[in-house]
Amino acid sequence: MEHIDILVIGAGAVGLACAARLATPGRSLLICEREGLIGSHASSRNSEVVHAGIYYPPGSLKARLCIEGRERLLSWCERYQVAQRQIGKLLVAVEPAEQQRLEQLQANARACGVTSLQPLDARQIHRLEPQLRACAGLLSPASGIIDSHAYLQSLLACAERQGAQLVLHTGIEQLQRSRHGWRVEGTSLGEHFALEAAVVINAGGLFAQQLASQTEGLRSALVPPLHLCQGRYFSYSGRSPFNRLIYPMPEANTAGLGIHATLDLGGQLRFGPDVNYLQQLDYHLDASQREPFAMAIRRYFPALDMQRLQPAYSGIRAKLSGPGEPAADFSIQDSKCHGLPGLINLFGIESPGLTASLAIAEHIAARL
Repeated sequence: MEHIDILVIGAGAVGLACAARLATPGRSLLICEREGLIGSHASSRNSEVVHAGIYYPPGSLKARLCIEGRERLLSWCERYQVAQRQIGKLLVAVEPAEQQRLEQLQANARACGVTSLQPLDARQIHRLEPQLRACAGLLSPASGIIDSHAYLQSLLACAERQGAQLVLHTGIEQLQRSRHGWRVEGTSLGEHFALEAAVVINAGGLFAQQLASQTEGLRSALVPPLHLCQGRYFSYSGRSPFNRLIYPMPEANTAGLGIHATLDLGGQLRFGPDVNYLQQLDYHLDASQREPFAMAIRRYFPALDMQRLQPAYSGIRAKLSGPGEPAADFSIQDSKCHGLPGLINLFGIESPGLTASLAIAEHIAARL
């Protein structure tokens, strides 16, 4: 039976970042991806925002890895010529009643180590973004946008230069303990296969729990429930009224940060994501959500022309928290957690997973 040193399951941002970090000449590393393209799910269906680390509980993995990951990501982009722009983000209170939450957000960011936020009043906001309705805000100059597809390709290229191999249309179905690590069984292009790996990194995203439940010796209590949360996006045709990312105050005890306005590197404006929990994977999006989107957007952009809103795409977040529950942290489990040497499981790697991906890879490398 073929034996390899490291198997990375999942070719999204985190899986590819792990491969780029761990691949070295003389070490066999295989990346298995069940789809026909890298980054087919969450890594290519998001806002492409580089986060500053404002929202997450101080000391949490999300907070620490986001802040560290942002620095690593910007250095990576410079080194490998991946397009990104620090266009800044405006977090806004639309009504006076929201100002206290804005102050709490600033205090939370400071506790996480983010000291770059700049308080703004209504007049200052109007000078920056004349079309924006807000009574107070915070400017985050450290926030920006990235070409996520180019980033994924750069990670893969880096890993492959060090000898890593990618196989597509290859799903892993079962892990069993073996003498030399893990016996791995799966299907590649319809054909069954088996191999042995000394180390397995389960970065399967939406499918991580499914594989974990088929892992010999892993206690079921350590596999957290998966909550599929669809986030839909609408594009806005024509010239964008904004030059920065616009984020309203997130609603209390909800799964998202509100329907915000983001720009891509080409200047295309889009709004989203909303929060829509699902029972099964479904990327369907149509114009039926235009009116609810318009109602939410008009709170901070009164001049919105609803006819310029066009369905764009949707993504699915692999959440560990259900409807009405506080957001859960990343879950990164190694042998200290589950007692199984050579196995790393990653659960609930949603936003800010793209920003944090290189820091997550470093976090895992330190545990192998």
